[in-house]
Amino acid sequence: MKFVDLIKPSAIKVINTASSKKRLLHDVADLAMAAYGIDADTAVEALMERESLGPTGVGHGVTLPHARIAGIDDVLGVFLLLEKPINFDSVDRQPVDVVFGLFAPEDAGVEHLKALALVSRTLREESVCAKLRANHDPATLYTILTESHSVQAA
Repeated sequence: MKFVDLIKPSAIKVINTASSKKRLLHDVADLAMAAYGIDADTAVEALMERESLGPTGVGHGVTLPHARIAGIDDVLGVFLLLEKPINFDSVDRQPVDVVFGLFAPEDAGVEHLKALALVSRTLREESVCAKLRANHDPATLYTILTESHSVQAA
């Protein structure tokens, strides 16, 4: 699995800030609807349900909200960069500004896990996050995500 298989250029957005964790999840769902046609209400509900199991803020300003959605055929990603970080109940209690949302088919199984591993491994690299934070052009962000990390997931 490669980043280019997870996300398309229209699924990347820079926003000033979100007023809350819930608002940010709505922003993730709205972007998924705009880019892939995923029903925003269904996506928000699924993301909130997943967050209730434990926060997806993985630390160092990064969060990976994810959910399984009926009616989609592939694992799909959206990326948001916040100009102003917000509290997201992350494991390290640091605010988040790098957001990669993943949506998987209900029966995705290992593909969902491979996608999460790829995104997590990539966004754990300080150099990648530094490049992402330094660029606010969606096309540049897409290039950073897809070209420099097109290695295969395990």
